[in-house]
Amino acid sequence: MVEATKAGFLDRTLRNLRNAWQSIAGSEYGAETASMRPHLPDDDIPRLREQMLACLAARGGEVSARARAAALGRAYLNLDETGRRRFLTVLAQEFDVDRAAVDAAIAAVQAAADPDARHHAEARLKKAMEAPRLRLLTQFSALPNGIKFLVDMRAELLSLARQDPLFKPVEADLKGLLASWFDVGLLELQEITWRSASAALLERLIAYEAVHAIKGWDDLKNRLASDRRCFAFFHPRMPDEPLIFVEVALVAGLADNVQHLLDESVPVQDPQKADTAIFYSISNAQKGLAGISFGNFLIKRVVDLLALEFKGLKTFATLSPVPGFRPWLEHALSDGEPRLLLPAERKALTQVADGSRGAKGTLKVLIGDVATWHQDPAVCQALRGPLMRLCARYLTQERRSDGKAKDPVAHFHLTNGARMERLNWLADTSANGLQQSAGIMINYLYKLGEIDDNHEAYTGAGKIAASSAIRSLAKG
Repeated sequence: MVEATKAGFLDRTLRNLRNAWQSIAGSEYGAETASMRPHLPDDDIPRLREQMLACLAARGGEVSARARAAALGRAYLNLDETGRRRFLTVLAQEFDVDRAAVDAAIAAVQAAADPDARHHAEARLKKAMEAPRLRLLTQFSALPNGIKFLVDMRAELLSLARQDPLFKPVEADLKGLLASWFDVGLLELQEITWRSASAALLERLIAYEAVHAIKGWDDLKNRLASDRRCFAFFHPRMPDEPLIFVEVALVAGLADNVQHLLDESVPVQDPQKADTAIFYSISNAQKGLAGISFGNFLIKRVVDLLALEFKGLKTFATLSPVPGFRPWLEHALSDGEPRLLLPAERKALTQVADGSRGAKGTLKVLIGDVATWHQDPAVCQALRGPLMRLCARYLTQERRSDGKAKDPVAHFHLTNGARMERLNWLADTSANGLQQSAGIMINYLYKLGEIDDNHEAYTGAGKIAASSAIRSLAKG
């Protein structure tokens, strides 16, 4: 049901955009443009190139310019994956910076005899260093949903750039444009409720939820009940598209199990009696805005709003996944678990029979069957000690090359000034939870009086704020 909802929503969005741009393009979307085949073969490339050059030539007034941009955009929307790659290849290869012009401009700067001449030479250098494709891409921003079109184009470019460095300059150009348009000062924070949100926006929440999949309308309604809150950032030019959204549960005490938190059969609680706000899901809704950060501003704004609305709230924390733990652990296990387990842990594991294989248990074998190991009490008892210890070690000791926390979710919350508070055993027994973190989840605590100091210590010196319980667990 969920996948059908997502597919239907995306199909309608694309169809509406095509229709809107065709009406703007008018005669500019003529027979030649419409005849470009979806895979954009070689003999269609000259017509595409002519369209791009016409957009850059800027003949006629504003209406003509918008029509040409709409015609080019609609041509792109009609292409398949191969065709879009070829379209972007033309942008990358034929509309890049003119390096000869840049060299000449640099020479003019170096030869400038006085401040006025240098100023003019530097202005020419700045202009020469701007790729023509930047002007071309900027034209889409004037179209209805043009900003969203560019965000989605960058999502595709990010994927292509990982495969071929040819696309990296185009992706970087587009990131620069989007970063200037999505400054956090331009964003609007809105609360999303079941009654006030449009059906289209609610569909988007289902489609964009990236942490704990929304199973359907009943599940979504439960997440928007009176003891829950959902907040999102929006851009004025994308008023119906959430950029990032956070889901919050108002509860008593630190939550330690996400299945219980999302259980639709649990009665709705009185939010006025809650003492804790649990941020249990933070989803970046737009893949094309990766690397343009505003999630930290979202959490801080939401904390302020909740503290103002509910005077009884004393604790602000998350119930977060540890998505890098299993990949790290599997890499560490790949060469036979050297020095990974303590002697007592290894002894306990060897005494556990793996019923599915008829062999004595090892850490690698026991967690290999993601679907069932957590249902065996004996296996769970043997695994709890080593997995919790290793997860604490991974979170507090394993670092990226820049000295920051290796786990991406940990890095996000530590950058925001949170503290690692508590690990929770079998807190997420969904297939995804077991696959990414062996079911373990963590509470990050946002203690209002410590946020700024924690942020400075982490971003400046890479110092991780963690409770004594987690540090003791990591040491074994």
